[in-house]
Amino acid sequence: MSSAAAIDVEPENFMDVGSHLHHATPGTMELQKAQNSPTNTLHVMEYLAANVDLAKDLVAKCSAVAQKLMDDDLLGITEDLDNVIKNISNELNKIPVSMFASSRFAEPAVSGHLQVVRNRHDLYDQHSCDGYSEGDMSMVVAIERPRRRTLHNSDMPRLVDFLQGMYQESHEFGGQSFNSLPEVAEYVEPLYDSFFCPLTNKVMVDPVTTESGVTYDRRAIEDYFEKFTDSSEPVICPVTKMAMQSKTLRNNIPLKSTIAEWITRNEATRVRIARTALSMATTEAMVLEAIHELKVLARLRRKNRDQMHKIGITKFLARLLDHKDALIRCDSLDLLCLLVEDDAGKEIIAKTRAVSRTIKLLSSSSTDERHSAICFLVELSKSELLLENIGSTAGSILILTTMKFNGSDDPIAAEKAGEVLKNLEKCPKNIKYMAESGYLDPLQRHLVEGSEDVQMEMVSYLGELIQKQEMTINIAGSASEILIKMVHSGNTTIRKAALDVLVQISSHHPNGKTLVDAGAVPVMVEQLFIRKIDDEPMGSKTEAATVLANIVESGLDPEAIVVNKEGHVITSKYSVYNFAHMLKCSMPDTLNLSLVRVLLALTTLPKPLTTVVSVMKEQDSSQTVIELMGSLSELLGIAATRLLIALSPQMGHTIAEKLCKAPGQPGELVKSIGLHGRITERHAMSATLLAKLPYQHIALNLALLNRGAMTTMLAKIDEMQRGETRASRYAKAYMEGLVGVLVRLTTTLYDPDVLLAAMDHNLTSVLTDLLVRSAGSDEVQRLAAVGLENLSSQSPNLSQPPTEERRPKKKNILRRLREAHAGRVHDNRRPPAHSRVCPVHRGVCSPSTTFCLVEAGAVEGLLCVLESNENGRVVEATLGALCTLMDDAVDVTSGVAVLAEHDAARHVLRALRQHREDGWGGSDGGGGMVARRCFWAVERFLAHGGERCVREVTSDRALPSLLVSAFHKGDAATKQVAEGVLRCLHRMPDYSATYESVEL
Repeated sequence: MSSAAAIDVEPENFMDVGSHLHHATPGTMELQKAQNSPTNTLHVMEYLAANVDLAKDLVAKCSAVAQKLMDDDLLGITEDLDNVIKNISNELNKIPVSMFASSRFAEPAVSGHLQVVRNRHDLYDQHSCDGYSEGDMSMVVAIERPRRRTLHNSDMPRLVDFLQGMYQESHEFGGQSFNSLPEVAEYVEPLYDSFFCPLTNKVMVDPVTTESGVTYDRRAIEDYFEKFTDSSEPVICPVTKMAMQSKTLRNNIPLKSTIAEWITRNEATRVRIARTALSMATTEAMVLEAIHELKVLARLRRKNRDQMHKIGITKFLARLLDHKDALIRCDSLDLLCLLVEDDAGKEIIAKTRAVSRTIKLLSSSSTDERHSAICFLVELSKSELLLENIGSTAGSILILTTMKFNGSDDPIAAEKAGEVLKNLEKCPKNIKYMAESGYLDPLQRHLVEGSEDVQMEMVSYLGELIQKQEMTINIAGSASEILIKMVHSGNTTIRKAALDVLVQISSHHPNGKTLVDAGAVPVMVEQLFIRKIDDEPMGSKTEAATVLANIVESGLDPEAIVVNKEGHVITSKYSVYNFAHMLKCSMPDTLNLSLVRVLLALTTLPKPLTTVVSVMKEQDSSQTVIELMGSLSELLGIAATRLLIALSPQMGHTIAEKLCKAPGQPGELVKSIGLHGRITERHAMSATLLAKLPYQHIALNLALLNRGAMTTMLAKIDEMQRGETRASRYAKAYMEGLVGVLVRLTTTLYDPDVLLAAMDHNLTSVLTDLLVRSAGSDEVQRLAAVGLENLSSQSPNLSQPPTEERRPKKKNILRRLREAHAGRVHDNRRPPAHSRVCPVHRGVCSPSTTFCLVEAGAVEGLLCVLESNENGRVVEATLGALCTLMDDAVDVTSGVAVLAEHDAARHVLRALRQHREDGWGGSDGGGGMVARRCFWAVERFLAHGGERCVREVTSDRALPSLLVSAFHKGDAATKQVAEGVLRCLHRMPDYSATYESVEL
């Protein structure tokens, strides 16, 4: 047993065995017990051989399972166990049979068993875990080994016991206490006394020998010699105290080589001890010190990093990135950053989950951890092997771009993130990932600076992004120039891809100016109107037209958008003619849509609108637009309707005539308006068009009436008032269009059919109800007031006297109409012969038969709107309806009396004061028209009102100044009505008075 115990096994192999005993299986526990109480060397050999076989079987099973599961942790554990078996095998092979020669156990069986163990583990001999070999450093081996510094006794404890003693309690071995991992390494691989310089008491770096035969570190002895430079005294050896005649220094090459050899072995041992500490991981402090030790060694030399790779430290650190302790994660990242400086480290990391784990740490609340993670990624991104792995990791690009753009929050991280992104650009797929995350600069840069193949690839990426998601793309001028050049290419595929991208880019309005400056418009015009290739798909023209439409809609001044070398701009008649000429029902809907959008955008400015109207009339293009209005494409139908609405003020009668002649029209519009379901933009635009076309167009009105427009409009209005129609953002425009269609019919009441329809549907009551219940919509109130004015103006002609006396012959048709209507309605609506006579219209009135505002209760509603609404156009329309009750066609005195009962004078004077700032001229429904109607009403109040009404008007202190101001500044019509009021107030002479002749 003494011989067996004296076997000089390498200390580093004890480290490897001990590093895994902490995670021992039942078999290894038995092995540990056998080591603690050995019986004889033969049994030890047999037991080791049996356990090696058992371990080999376990490794094979674990490897098979780990490969199926592809689990990094399980694979790492399997590789660690495999390394343990290799180390055991290596150490068994190092034991010579001669070691048993002097022992009583040196029997043939021992040699046989040892040979069997060696034969069983030949495979492991081929892959030794030794990280260093003698050939790694050229040395001159000393002939005689210097004496080792005695640090411990001959009973060497196990490495695990060292480490457990360090971190669990103040454990001593052989009288020595160990407080750090380097001390453990020095214990395992002790120093020699001759390594130390007598002057510094530190290991020498460059040992040299003096004349006295003592060896010093070169730097230390040279510093010592400098003291004797100016002295006449001889140089004294600091050790021997002998005088030296010469300062000559001789290199001690053997000692230098020995020190270098020891340093190599010491660092290798320190690496293995730190690996053992990591494997044990009994406390966070042990792990942190092990990582710190490894960082020191990794910085010393590359050979140490190579050993760390070989014994699995790099892979083990990747698993520590999931550790619960933030300090361990941070230190692991710092160490990994050193280990991946070489390609071997990056290859190992590529097979782990380190990248995904590091990406998660980029969002850490700890600044140090974020910085360590981003620095690690910077190193990883330098390898092409990991570029795609980093870019394809979920959230990596998004987190990095966010970090880069939020530089004010963390400038250091922002700079490093930009460096990572720059490295990732070397992989084209990463450029695509960046674009998907909203970071388009790399894509644009490669689009401009890359080769033709790269440019095509970038364009294809942009095309894919457009198809996958709607995203805003801000394009640079240089990139847009490249795309425009690609449109000129003869390659249909390239041109199609470039046009697709330009369509998406131009849809973002801020890009409009960039594209115009890059010369996109002439190229698109050429593509649309001039370029003709037999096999060219129509889609190219469609896309070119879409780009032009987007640019025109971007808000740029169309007068500055040049379309060709001749200097024509997009608003010129040349351009508009080509756009209108290309409009055809036979063209694809998408192409027609873009052409209509261009024309529609041009109508927003007065001068281009005039050009569009002129061209449309010359080419008779309005008929085509009306046909496109009924397209199955919703977008095209809406755009065509919008264009007709925009053109209606200039060519409304032409559109109305074409609409009446178009097949199926205007019935299709009425049908579209009356469709049930959610109100869409198409419904709203159809109703708005009919409401905007000239009201007095009798042919259109009759066509609408014959197709049930009035019934449809009233039904939809009723549905909306009762809340039966689902809410929509187009509901307001839809409602205004419905009311507008009703009002347009009230302008042609001279037609018997229209008049009878108005009577049948009691439009006076309908519009009165809309006036009161539509307080939220100024336009509906205005239209309702206009309709009431139109209806009320017919009341004097329709009102019947209570007696059976005949009306004048010219009014017989009206009486027949009334009688015909009375015969169709219910008896309770027929005014009886003894009905009360309407004081205003001097006959029997009702809301349905004579459209009487008094009988319909509309006076209260009109005055309420006059009181509450401040919109000048609404006030003007309301005053117009009220003024019909004081017109010359009615009993003015009675009309004024009816209005005075409702305090109308006060409401009118208030409206006059409220809208005096709007000016005194104009007929656009502004302040001038309001003032004119107010003055007209005031004159009627003064001329035909009672004492109370006159007193209320004359007592208004603001009225005189308003009259004077209007008389001075108003237009001719306003001056005339103001003069009439001043005359009633006796502030102007009455020129209509008769003069008597006076004899002189």
